[in-house]
Amino acid sequence: MTAPDRLSPGDPAPEFTLGTDTGDQLSLSDLRGRKVVLYAYPAAMTPGCTKQACDFRDSLASLQAAGYEVIGISPDKPEKLAKFRERDAITFPLVSDPDRAVLIAYGAYGEKQLYGKTVTGVIRSTFVIDADGKIERALYNVKATGHVAKLRRDLGLD
Repeated sequence: MTAPDRLSPGDPAPEFTLGTDTGDQLSLSDLRGRKVVLYAYPAAMTPGCTKQACDFRDSLASLQAAGYEVIGISPDKPEKLAKFRERDAITFPLVSDPDRAVLIAYGAYGEKQLYGKTVTGVIRSTFVIDADGKIERALYNVKATGHVAKLRRDLGLD
């Protein structure tokens, strides 16, 4: 597998309908008219992904006050996402992409460097999608720690 195609501002956000941590289905089109922060993370209940999810959870009220909905996406099964939500009091939807088709469409799955080795997996990424369903920001290879604070500054929320 080679480096994935990356999205750029102005690109249409790839549509999806995926299962969630609550057993429901969530479609990006259901959120049209609202701004969305979609973030891709490798695995629920790992230290970095937990830190990132808790940072989004702790910033959720101010993000929502500014008109943003937050969605986390990973290849984890809905059952694992439910445990993650329960364990860490995650208060926004977590969607499951077990075949990685949506992650690939967003350029968030492919070759990456991990501890000096090239591996294939989820590329920690964040996408800001405008109310019309277009990519406003596509941030790849973000850090688990400090990313939400930087995103808030970039969006003018701090």
